[in-house]
Amino acid sequence: MKELLSGNEAIARGIYESGVRLASAYPGTPSTEILENLASKYKEIYSEWATNEKVALEVAIGASMAGARSVATMKHVGLNVAADPLFTVSYTGVNGGLVLVTCDDPELHSSQNEQDNRYYGKSAKMPIIEPSDSQEAKDFIKEAFKISEEFDTPVLFRSTTRISHSKSIVELGKRVEKDMPKELSKESSKYTMLPVNARKRHPIVEERLKKLSEFGVSSNLNKVEYNSKTLGIVTSGISYQYAKEVFPDASFLKLGLTFPLPAKLVKEFASKVDKLWVIEELDPFLENEIKLLGVNVEKGKNTLPVCGELNQKILRKAFGVKGEEQVFAASENLPLRPPTLCPGCAHRGLFTVLGKLKCFVSGDIGCYTLGALPPLSAMHSTVCMGASISMAHGIRKVFTPDSIKNKTVAVIGDSTFFHSGITSLLDMIYNNGSGVVIIMDNRITAMTGGQENPGSGKTLLSEPTIVTDVFDVVKALGVKHAYQFNSYDLKATEAILKEALDRDGLTVLVCKQPCVLQYKVFKQPLKVDVDKCKGCKSCIKVGCIALNLKEINGEVKAEIDENMCVGCGVCAQVCKFDAIN
Repeated sequence: MKELLSGNEAIARGIYESGVRLASAYPGTPSTEILENLASKYKEIYSEWATNEKVALEVAIGASMAGARSVATMKHVGLNVAADPLFTVSYTGVNGGLVLVTCDDPELHSSQNEQDNRYYGKSAKMPIIEPSDSQEAKDFIKEAFKISEEFDTPVLFRSTTRISHSKSIVELGKRVEKDMPKELSKESSKYTMLPVNARKRHPIVEERLKKLSEFGVSSNLNKVEYNSKTLGIVTSGISYQYAKEVFPDASFLKLGLTFPLPAKLVKEFASKVDKLWVIEELDPFLENEIKLLGVNVEKGKNTLPVCGELNQKILRKAFGVKGEEQVFAASENLPLRPPTLCPGCAHRGLFTVLGKLKCFVSGDIGCYTLGALPPLSAMHSTVCMGASISMAHGIRKVFTPDSIKNKTVAVIGDSTFFHSGITSLLDMIYNNGSGVVIIMDNRITAMTGGQENPGSGKTLLSEPTIVTDVFDVVKALGVKHAYQFNSYDLKATEAILKEALDRDGLTVLVCKQPCVLQYKVFKQPLKVDVDKCKGCKSCIKVGCIALNLKEINGEVKAEIDENMCVGCGVCAQVCKFDAIN
């Protein structure tokens, strides 16, 4: 049977067909749909949202040690969080097959950096596998589990945004179950990484890389396509699709096992072509590895950009190839639509007030990061998950504010707080930190599409579970000044914020307002009384896309799209003329 599947759907299917028993992840674009598909379609697999990526990988490692095939999935920056167990599990090896799926995001479609996670595989001394389409995504991850068990190694399976989200035809197979051992193995010398054991495991890891390099020479993950031998191109992943279209007559070495390189195969291919090019996105990873083999690369990153995605147009321009691309352009004269908070979002009221107070806002990763954009423009830093609290603490330890404008406010969401904000807050409490921490609890992981978290009351498998209350956690950590507030009430929000900013020491404010889209918190839409409206545009500054301006009898007036307004009332509160009701 064949189906049209995205890369993420195909990865999920391959995980299912491999007989995997456990999958754990923290949601993050472009990887999120893998676990969502496993949970909704393949009930034979226990699937869960972990509190963060480190925990997800550790859960998968535990299942592997028990003898089950297991997988952890995450976006590229999530692997930074999971790096600690990653490097050590490379030493311990596996019992059941263990695959870590990392979905990189070239062009930063929804990420804070553009890191190339192939370096993680090399640094951790573990094999890297990269598919070029959905069929390979399904087939290659099945091969990844076999390699994991054959070579006693975790495997890094790398996708990118275009592979994860593009669709192509996939031929489906059947699930093959793997028998579980009858009891747990207590092989301490293999799994307990005390220095005395780790020293013995390191040479095993190095020998494993040599065997994997030899394996890659004949592996069906790597493919040689000889056409004209005037030009030979080494490539992998989505770059293969682009290169194949632009250079249909060239010879190709398409690598699916991109680390360790199959040295003999690369040298043989290079010896049979007149000139060798390497086409890859982001860093010159393959290019540098090939050069280390003593092979001459005529063109690579000396011709191609290091930043962003590739496409056929970029390749043609870089290599001076004539040809026209079929361009699918949007209708002309459409204005750009920047990302913005949804109508009725609880974050809007908070940032409307923060912008008015003009204090320094240390932000975090989530929907509320959009508070940094105009017209709200009320967030001044964002680095990584959980960093808002830690950075605000660091600022206050070195900078003594002399006015409210120089005081720090950290803003973090509930899912991010559970992910890595708890430890940051604990550090702030322990080290007598001062400032204001605001936790926006909308009871969902909203930015990645509304996934469950410990505060949602149900698991990924829709099973009911204990609700972890953010405010209770804050109080349990020992915060003396902890209060709840309603960000839809602008006057009350401003009052509690001013009080908190004037207070010495630490204040934590928790706003518990459910996500309007996930929980459908809709009220009667508001309307504009055009006779009262003065066209001052104050309401437009709250940044709600339900608000527009229109010209009536030569005068500019505000207008509310009733199809989008959910009646939150924030715009009505900023109107000085009582024109919105």
